[in-house]
Amino acid sequence: MSWYTTMRWLGIARRVPDTTLRDLLCRLSPMQLRRHLHAALLPKQSRAAIRRKALSECALPFGVAALDGKATAVPSCDDFYAQRQTQSEGPLIGVARTVTSVLVSHPARPCLDVMPIPAATNEMGVFETALRALCRAYHGLDLFRLVTYDAGACSLANASLVRELGLHYFFALKSTQATLHREAERLLSALGIEQIAAQTEDQLRGERIVRRLYLTDAMSGFDTWSHLRTVLRVESETFDAAGRRIAHEVRYFLSSLSSARLSPEQWLRLVRLHWSVETARPIGDLGSRSVKHSLDVAFAEDDHPWIHSLPRATVAVAILRRVAYTIMTLFRSVTQRSDSKRHAPWRQLLLDVYVTLAAANADDLFGLRRHTLPPAPA
Repeated sequence: MSWYTTMRWLGIARRVPDTTLRDLLCRLSPMQLRRHLHAALLPKQSRAAIRRKALSECALPFGVAALDGKATAVPSCDDFYAQRQTQSEGPLIGVARTVTSVLVSHPARPCLDVMPIPAATNEMGVFETALRALCRAYHGLDLFRLVTYDAGACSLANASLVRELGLHYFFALKSTQATLHREAERLLSALGIEQIAAQTEDQLRGERIVRRLYLTDAMSGFDTWSHLRTVLRVESETFDAAGRRIAHEVRYFLSSLSSARLSPEQWLRLVRLHWSVETARPIGDLGSRSVKHSLDVAFAEDDHPWIHSLPRATVAVAILRRVAYTIMTLFRSVTQRSDSKRHAPWRQLLLDVYVTLAAANADDLFGLRRHTLPPAPA
């Protein structure tokens, strides 16, 4: 009877058939579902706890929001929610894409917002819409002062927009910005071992990963980037158990923050926080909190989009997954009191929630109040 007790408390009179639930999801507006994600973070107590924990454990003097695109392949497409990837021949494949915003400066890595990417554009084209919506949703809360994105949104227009909104940017830099990239390579590749600004070493699955940071402010105001202040080079080397180098990678980044705003160790920490949302692989001590890793492995988003034939519903399910992820990761990292529970594997956390819902009785639910949604941003 416990399932029925929980359902009654939620206002559900009887069991909901799977087909009814699917029909409902197909009718929901993904844009309206975003408000449920905001609701998880907007209560006053949550805001205070988030800011305290973010600043105390991140080792950065301000909050950081990382935006990143994610795509899920489905056998369907439409004019807005899924871009067609195949031509006339072969099976139909569409890609439902979103930009997810994550508060990476908080140890829980909660999702702040999610924005569907229209089929006619890409991450670069939707960046302004996503960032303005994020700022409207949390206006005046000072949850973050710096925005990070990979090279897919690195452009002068997007950088200028970030500064226009009173924020700072931290973008990955690749050859798509050819002039900037060449100059960054010229200046930073010439620096030797003695000019390393910071270095870290991680042991991960029997491998040793060494990361070295080089930075310069010699490109301040370079070309037409009047707000550019700092450029970074991060060199990563991976060694196997025998000490043989098995991987080597060099990445570049640029920022509107002056190099003096952060210590070298904090700059390297910022790079790793950026990677904690961008990559689906573990990142050293951030591995268990990688957002893509959690969505792909714990929530099986890529393998089980659930609704395949209607991209609008596919995106709705993706947003609901982020709502669930955020509520659960905040519970684990903020509400839980012991360190062991705060580091519980996702599999165990999901099982605990399932058992709680299944076993709850009237006494457990007595006095609980349902959260009300915040008003939609103007």
